[in-house]
Parts: sequence; structure tokens; C-alpha cells
Amino acid sequence: MKTMSQQQQLKKSQRFIEKLVTNHKAHQSVWQRLPTHTERWNVSEAHSGHKANQDEASFAKAMMTAQQYSKWKWPKRPIFFIADPHADAEAFVNSLVASGGIKVTNKTLLAFKLTQLGRDATFIIGGDCLDKGPSNLALLDAVKRLFDTGARVKLLAGNHDMRLYMGIYAMGLPRHPTTEHLFVRMGEKVIPLLSEVHQRYLKGKKLPKSTPDEASCKEALFPRADWFEQFPQYASSLMTNAGIKRELRKMQRKYDHFEAACDKAGFSMRDVYATAMKCRQLFLRPQGEYAWFFKRMQLSYRRGSFLFLHAGLDDEISQTIQQEGVAKLNKQFRRQIKNDLFLFYYGSLANTMRTKYRDSDLSLSEKGVEQINRQGIHALVQGHINRKHGQRMVLKHGLLHVESDVTLDRHSRHKEGLKGVGIGVTIIHPQQQLIGLSVDYEFAKVFHPHFYNMQ
Repeated sequence: MKTMSQQQQLKKSQRFIEKLVTNHKAHQSVWQRLPTHTERWNVSEAHSGHKANQDEASFAKAMMTAQQYSKWKWPKRPIFFIADPHADAEAFVNSLVASGGIKVTNKTLLAFKLTQLGRDATFIIGGDCLDKGPSNLALLDAVKRLFDTGARVKLLAGNHDMRLYMGIYAMGLPRHPTTEHLFVRMGEKVIPLLSEVHQRYLKGKKLPKSTPDEASCKEALFPRADWFEQFPQYASSLMTNAGIKRELRKMQRKYDHFEAACDKAGFSMRDVYATAMKCRQLFLRPQGEYAWFFKRMQLSYRRGSFLFLHAGLDDEISQTIQQEGVAKLNKQFRRQIKNDLFLFYYGSLANTMRTKYRDSDLSLSEKGVEQINRQGIHALVQGHINRKHGQRMVLKHGLLHVESDVTLDRHSRHKEGLKGVGIGVTIIHPQQQLIGLSVDYEFAKVFHPHFYNMQ
């Protein structure tokens, strides 16, 4: 089979993008902000001040090492990966438009339907639907609308999402040092969601008669005073000393400031308790309006040579994938979040949602990367680490990571000095193309193994 030249591959990607523009003339507000020309993905560029960049020779060598076990295998369907929408429904829907997978039918945000391309494709939401803003519930409604179109959707767990789950789920458990802190551990970041739920479902109504008094509500929400002495005893079998100390420092800050932050938002502890109970009803009861969110969530997804996770890997996860496959991870995820929140959050499964390969994170060694390579996985597509100049490719411990959090939500964009509502999607096409589209970079970035002399 004749290999396409680099120029031919770029032209093919260019035609794909031009077709998206042509087919979406009604969405000029989106496409006038997006790049319509392509460039070869620069794998040596250190976007957003990241120090772990690499030269192309090192990059090619690492990828050739991976390929000694198997050649690149591309998905049979287009994949649209959108990560970290963080409660910005407009950014999320605009990113769906940018994929070519939907078309908006009127000015109402949720009025969209699948295109033919969207019917053929798989949409992967890369975690962190919640927090930051402007509206958690509007974002969830947009995600539900995507499911309701009949699209193939894979919803991955993000650390911000699971923080809510654990906080409200732990309220229904017997008090124990391993779980009684999980509500307050959500910290101030949960207050905007609580405010939205209170505004939509409780405002103007009397609190339920079952709501305890102020002191009792605080007692139910906060860990006991001796938690800081009890927790290390239970955590020592699972966490390093450095990890335990880091957790205690983090919890002390949240313990000290959570009530004041609630008060600043106009919430008494009775308001917080009643709203949290409403969240349990909405998200955890089988008939709850948002019960679908955690019910449909999974930890990971794989297609061909691509593994999709919110953040990253460690050696234990790599070994599980080698021995039992990705499906096993998702089964462990469902079992642990129901039966053992402590093991889940402080073990390897939650590490996949929050690792940045820091010293305090669980480690990924050369052996772990080799185990992944032996399974034919050449690239990990992730969110979690926001970028200011579009998607970025980087080697981490010798494994290719495609960082696809392109700072969609306007809260983060304002903080980072970026303009307008974010738009971005990572496209993996069966015709052996990986394309990074973002409003914050002037070209569509195109990756193909041939570009780096790897085949």
C-alpha cells in the first residue's frame, strides 16, 4: 500500500475542514473564530509554559519503541473528543458544532440535532462537566440533549464531577474517618452548583420539616474534630506519608473556610444541608432528574491505538489494562464508587482523573508504559490540564499524551486572559488523521505518524 506524503495528508485534512465549513454556513458565529487552514502538529512546542517538551528526534524514537509491538490502529468511526466544559453550555454546544457532528436548528441553546457525520461518529466527553461556570445545570442539560439525539456518547469521569458524587453520596453513609470529610472536601467550588440547585428547586419555599437545626446540620456536613488525628491511621495502608500530609493540609484549609464561604453566598448551614439533600435526590435516586449523569459515566474508553482518560496512568492501571483490558477498569470504577469511596478516591482509579505526574501522584514507570505499548496503545487522549494555545502533544514517561483541555469555560478564560467563549474539539478520523481545532490557535494542528518517520 502506497504511503501518503506529508503534503498529501495535510491537504486531506484541509479538505475535511473545508467541508465542515461548507456544510455549516449557518454557523458562521462559530466558524469565523476557528482556524480553516492546517499545519503539521509541532510536537516540540512547549505551550502554556509547560517545561516537559521534547525534540522531534526523541519523540520519533519513543513512538518507534511503541510500534515494535503493533502498528497504529485507527478507529472505524470518527471520534470527537471534548474535554473539561466546566459548566459552560455555550462553549460545549459550540464545540459540538465545530466537530461537524451537530447543527443548531434555532437560537435556543438546546435546539440542535445530529448531522450525518454526527450519526456516524462517537462523541467522547472527557470529564469535568461541573464547576467554574457560568451554569452547571445548563451544561448538564446540554449533555443530556446530546444523549437524547441518539448520538453515541461516552461520558468520562473527571475529578470535579466525582467530587460532587462523593460529597453527596457520603452523606448517606455511617460516619467514618475515611468518608465523613468528603462533603466539606468539595470546598468552595461546589457553592455555585448548590446555589443553582437552590435557585431552581428550593428558593421561595420553606425548608423541608426534616431539616435539622443549624448546629445539627453543621455536624452532619463537617467531619468530627478528631478527624485530623483519625484519618492518618486509616490512610497509612493506602497513601504515602507525603500524600497524607498533603491531604491534611488541603482539608484544614477547607474545614476552616467552608462555612464562611457559604455564609458569603447567603447560605446558612440549614440551607446547605437542605440543598445537598436535594442534590442527592436529583443525582443519586434512580428517578432523579440528573441520575443519568453518574449512571452513564465511565472511567475510560479505548478505540484502536487510542486510550481516553481524564488525566493519566500509573503502573497499577497499566497492569490492569495489560492483564484484563479497559473494560475491567470500568467495572472496578462502578464497584468502588458504590462500595468503597475511600479506596476509590485515594487509590489508582481516581489517580487516572487527577494525576499530573507529580511526586505526590502515583507513579508511571518505564515498565508501566511498556505494558500499555504491549496492548497496542500508542496515545493517551486526556483533559485535565488546560492549555491556552490549543491542544498539545507531549511525551510523559515515554508515552504520548494528547492534552485536549483547551480552556472552554469563560471563567477560566477570563482568568487566563483569553477572549470570548471557548470552542475546541480533538478529532480522530478513520482516514488516519488526528486534528486539533481551537479558537486559540491560528491553524488546525494535524498529526499523522508518517510526519515523524515512524513507519
